[in-house]
Amino acid sequence: MKIRGERECKECGTRWSYYETGSIGCPACGSIRSVGIDERTEHTDLQVAFDLTAVRSDIDDVPTDDLAERAQEHCRDYVRRRGFVNAGQLRDLDDTYLAATELLHVADIVAREIQLDDREELYFLSLLRDADDGQRPPVEEVPTTLRTARGLAYANAVREYRRDVRTWVDERDRDLTTSERTALETLGEHVKRIRMLDGDIESRTAEQLIDATRDLANGLRGDELAFGRAQDRLEGLEFTAVE
Repeated sequence: MKIRGERECKECGTRWSYYETGSIGCPACGSIRSVGIDERTEHTDLQVAFDLTAVRSDIDDVPTDDLAERAQEHCRDYVRRRGFVNAGQLRDLDDTYLAATELLHVADIVAREIQLDDREELYFLSLLRDADDGQRPPVEEVPTTLRTARGLAYANAVREYRRDVRTWVDERDRDLTTSERTALETLGEHVKRIRMLDGDIESRTAEQLIDATRDLANGLRGDELAFGRAQDRLEGLEFTAVE
């Protein structure tokens, strides 16, 4: 959405940035009567905290499936409100968003699973411990039974990021080159394939999709070397169901 991010309070005259506070309420007097004093700018990244401390504090007191349901609620709210265009600038596809998205999918499986093995439970608890700090377990620690969660989570994250990339491009009224348009279309096709496979791809391949997406974003922001890497990575990605 396009908003006027620089605000001035009608009551006390205080000026502040909505981009920084995420609130139309005046930080000085609390009044919600304000006016925008700048041009409307595309802004999809709402201010939202991601803190799993309250869930973690009950690890020793509640069943794992209850923890998973509570983690889902926190992750769902965070992911739903996050975006990647901030005051007209394209943000990175960051690790905190990826960790939250993966925890959302892993928690869904954990909440429904009748009997978890030790490795599955430890992986869920590792995500719960570090996701709000932007930390994700390495590829080699992903249990086979939770591989689909990471694959589908990353595909969904890239889908949302790609949507905001298009929004950012349109906001700048920029004509993409043929190569840039092709790269974005290829990225979208990769996402569709992974979703059709329900995320059942090698976890290392899912990471390569993220690397390609980040290189493509940097390429669209002017880094020619990154754009070349993105093209190579996108062309080299293959997704087939894992046996």
